[in-house]
Amino acid sequence: MNRALLPALLLLSLIWGGSYYFIKVLVHDFGPWTIVFLRSALGLAAIALIMGLTRQPLPWRRMPWLYLGTTALVNMAIPWAIIGYCETRIMSSLASILNATTPLFSLLLGILFFGGKSRRPQAIGLTAAMAGVVVLLGYQGGSSFDALGTIGMLIASLFYGLGSQLTRRWLSPLTAYQSAFGTLFFAMLGSGGAAFATESLSLSPLTVPANAAALAGLGIGGSGIAYILFYWIVKRGGPVYATMVTYLIPVSSLAWGSLLLQEEIRWNMILGLGLILGGVYMAGRIGRAGSQEPSNQASLSNLTPLSISDKETPAKPI
Repeated sequence: MNRALLPALLLLSLIWGGSYYFIKVLVHDFGPWTIVFLRSALGLAAIALIMGLTRQPLPWRRMPWLYLGTTALVNMAIPWAIIGYCETRIMSSLASILNATTPLFSLLLGILFFGGKSRRPQAIGLTAAMAGVVVLLGYQGGSSFDALGTIGMLIASLFYGLGSQLTRRWLSPLTAYQSAFGTLFFAMLGSGGAAFATESLSLSPLTVPANAAALAGLGIGGSGIAYILFYWIVKRGGPVYATMVTYLIPVSSLAWGSLLLQEEIRWNMILGLGLILGGVYMAGRIGRAGSQEPSNQASLSNLTPLSISDKETPAKPI
């Protein structure tokens, strides 16, 4: 195995785990829709530049624009805005742990509405993950509990879960770059319209170095460079290896929040995270045992902030 795979996987988890920290920094000066608009615009610029440098094809007339637009709203713009709002109410580390339920929501929606099959390991995984959420909700340190922020994160995870199903169904014929370009384009348009309509859109806070760095990390890093890094890991190590980032992102986010935001790491957060990730592992066992089972692979990797679908990979991560 390529020796660079493990460092690349760790770097990817740090970038995507840092997204929650970057959002926490930005919500002090920007509204949630404005953050989504700016990160989408920077991510789109980064992807467009990479596509140009590597001469990736973009067949404008054959692109499924309606599907791309719908998926962008469901899988990017709306959940990103919800997460931004929730981080005005709860810790970034708690937000990342709650967002780790995304693969389970995708699995559940697949079973209910997309013809997925329910098996015993999946039922065990769902039960374990629900127990993890209960642990998180059951002890939040008294007055620090925020029901709206917590429920909002679960709703964002539900949107991500639905987005993974739509991505798999609608965008599978596209390359990873085409899917990213199209969805980021519509996420930028949708969030930009919402930001202009509902928020006071001002770019003056970008003169603050911390804001500029956070936005660069969130947009260029999280939606651009990390996306290409994930794609490289899929190509070199396979989709199953790449989806291991699912387990590392919440851990990285806990480290970001503790070190840079002085967020307290409580016992129930560790226990809840363990139960949720254990549930994700159990629910994905069938997919790992047979790499041609697409639904579980799609569910597992959609924890990442940017969905990927590429017809050239041996098994579609999304």
